[in-house]
Amino acid sequence: MSEREDYDEDGHLANAARRTHQRDEAAKEDPEPSLARRFGQIGVLGWVIVGPTLLGVVTGNWLDHLLGSGITLTAALTMAGAALGLWLALRWMHEQ
Repeated sequence: MSEREDYDEDGHLANAARRTHQRDEAAKEDPEPSLARRFGQIGVLGWVIVGPTLLGVVTGNWLDHLLGSGITLTAALTMAGAALGLWLALRWMHEQ
């Protein structure tokens, strides 16, 4: 039996084998991160968002008590902290 008899007319078996080999080689060069690393990335991403938001809450609350302005600065700095945190998270995700 010749080599050519193992393949159908269009060479689908050869193409499938070639694609499988290419995927295996790509996986060896750039392996998938472990589950622990993924959870670590999620944790870092969460704190990147939560940190500036909490800082905005604390700073705004302190300024509101100092100036007697109700919750105006707390609300404004909470939103500013959340926006900063989301921007930092987006930038961090693009770097990864």
